[in-house]
Amino acid sequence: MQADTRVARTSVPALTSTPLSVPLYQTSSFAFDDLEALADGMNRPDGAFVYTRFGNPTVRALEDAVASLEGGTAALATASGMGAINAVLLANLKSGDHVIAQNALYGGTLALLRDLEERWGVAVTYIGGHDPDEVRAALRPGTKVLYLETIANPTGHVSDLPALTAAVPDDVLVVVDNTFASPLLCRPIEHGADVVVHSTTKYLGGHSDVTGGVAVFADDARYRSTWRHSVELGVTPDPFAAWLTIRGLRTLALRVRKHEENAAVLARRLAEHPAVRVVHWPGLDTHPSHAVATRFLDGFGSSFSFNLADVEAGRKFVTGVELVRLAPSLGGTETLVLHPASTSHRQLDEEQLNASGITGGTIRLSVGIEDADDLWQDLAQALDR
Repeated sequence: MQADTRVARTSVPALTSTPLSVPLYQTSSFAFDDLEALADGMNRPDGAFVYTRFGNPTVRALEDAVASLEGGTAALATASGMGAINAVLLANLKSGDHVIAQNALYGGTLALLRDLEERWGVAVTYIGGHDPDEVRAALRPGTKVLYLETIANPTGHVSDLPALTAAVPDDVLVVVDNTFASPLLCRPIEHGADVVVHSTTKYLGGHSDVTGGVAVFADDARYRSTWRHSVELGVTPDPFAAWLTIRGLRTLALRVRKHEENAAVLARRLAEHPAVRVVHWPGLDTHPSHAVATRFLDGFGSSFSFNLADVEAGRKFVTGVELVRLAPSLGGTETLVLHPASTSHRQLDEEQLNASGITGGTIRLSVGIEDADDLWQDLAQALDR
């Protein structure tokens, strides 16, 4: 008897009601009856969905949501935060161009800028990020990008976005990493940014179960040109990752406020502990960025750092906590610690670490939403050892 080789053709049923949860389109490709429509979808981001590397309905829902939160015209979701940063910089820089960047940045970003210098011939000038005159002095005829972080990883430095963005000509692309602040605390496009990037792995996803990134654009033409490059770069997220991130967005406001409430308690208690030399949380009036943060942020964030005596003290502390966990991420519901010099900023030499404000005794703390007193008891016992 011959086997039946017929294949059932499936289709998506039409809905007469609206699902409360965004549907998950876990598909790599979309079928067409019209060749022209297929070709059109491969050539522009607002065409028909053809192949998930070019676009996907679930991914688009995430992009639209984050663009709305940030006040942008469009967004480009990626498989990681570094995917978003790479997509933006590689699409908008070429050999011989010049970048101005603050020196207190995420270690992966600093490593990428160094790679662009060494392999692409892109010149990079590093600034403190405090003074717009410093930005003006760094400008060159070939300056194409000003790169900043709203709240710097891990020093808590807050860039004066309104002043710094106003210091560059209109043809210089201002890119701001808003991961530490989230759109709840700052929307950099309102302050002159052209592109905002996030690691959605952090606060936007918020549950330590998804990896992703997103770039939000103030200008539609810049979004389209970056989308074309991203298609070839292959930084597209998986639809399920996008779906998980959308789920995280639903509780963003609740989580961010609780994160910050706990951070305020811990930062103030850490500042009074004799083993702690300095706390880098911009909510403290002793922090150099406190006045700037108070002026235009809607909060001070909940990932910050503090300094212990030396490398040995730092390493003992991160292995001495019990409720708090040692892990290389942030923004989830649980509280995490990290030793940046050994991990997130391991690519930097001693001179670069010093320029970034990181010492061997620097500890990064991502404050979660647990009970603040329980967290403090754990931190205190590790400090008292």
